[in-house]
Amino acid sequence: MNHPLALLHLMRPQQWLKNSFVFVGMFFSHAWSDLPLIAQVIAMAVAFSLLSSAIYIINDLTDRESDRNHPIKQHRPLAAGIVGVGVAVRLAVILLMLSLGLGLWVSQAGLLILLGYAFMNLAYSFKLKHVVLLDVFIIAAGFLLRILAGTVGVGIPPSQWLVLCSLMLTLFLGFAKRRAEIMALREGKAEHRRVLAYYSPILLDKMITVTAACVLMSYGLYTMSPETIRVHQTENLIYTLPFVMYAIFRYIFLLHHRGKGGEPSRDLMRDPHILISVVGWMALTFWLIR
Repeated sequence: MNHPLALLHLMRPQQWLKNSFVFVGMFFSHAWSDLPLIAQVIAMAVAFSLLSSAIYIINDLTDRESDRNHPIKQHRPLAAGIVGVGVAVRLAVILLMLSLGLGLWVSQAGLLILLGYAFMNLAYSFKLKHVVLLDVFIIAAGFLLRILAGTVGVGIPPSQWLVLCSLMLTLFLGFAKRRAEIMALREGKAEHRRVLAYYSPILLDKMITVTAACVLMSYGLYTMSPETIRVHQTENLIYTLPFVMYAIFRYIFLLHHRGKGGEPSRDLMRDPHILISVVGWMALTFWLIR
């Protein structure tokens, strides 16, 4: 019943891609040759991966009954009865302890950020996920805490511009995820997730449009900011904007015409257009600021 692959599936390692936000501060701080700092950032990324897996397990424990009515989530180990409740609880506790231990090893600030993330997500799991709009803002706040873990947690001053860009991007992905869930569940949307009763495709399309525009505007302004030019000693970061635009527009296309968007991490990794855009953006950005 508790096969190792089922336990790994329960931890959702495919979602660890989200923890790449921990590396944003190091990437833009020119700290690539500081090996002790790199080790700390990697430790925080691992800590967030372990902690997020523990939170996913707790979510699956609380949602296992409703997940059985979902066309995709019914195959999750707890909903399908492949993994027992007791084993899942013990695994979550082990992952939580390992994560907090790593955070404490990095810094007290890192530990506090991890604890803040844990408490916020527990509140989300048991109550706040049913509050319209706040549910998506909490998801976005989780990404901001990842950025702070890779900056404040390791002693790198965070860039306000990048925090703003990341907030807009994660709100965009959060609203897109809600829209994909509504379209997948149709009439049974409120039975699976109560908050979906307050959303509609039209409402979410408006929020997606606003946040997508904010992503492009905030990132464009960041590339032209005098502070950005001074720190990176280049005025050419604006030429990375087309990669961001194409990835955003492609994601909206997938959301509307391919039924994607319900699992952003999976969709981002499987679509070659978005993958090429991300790799192209990273390569050009690194070449410009190196």
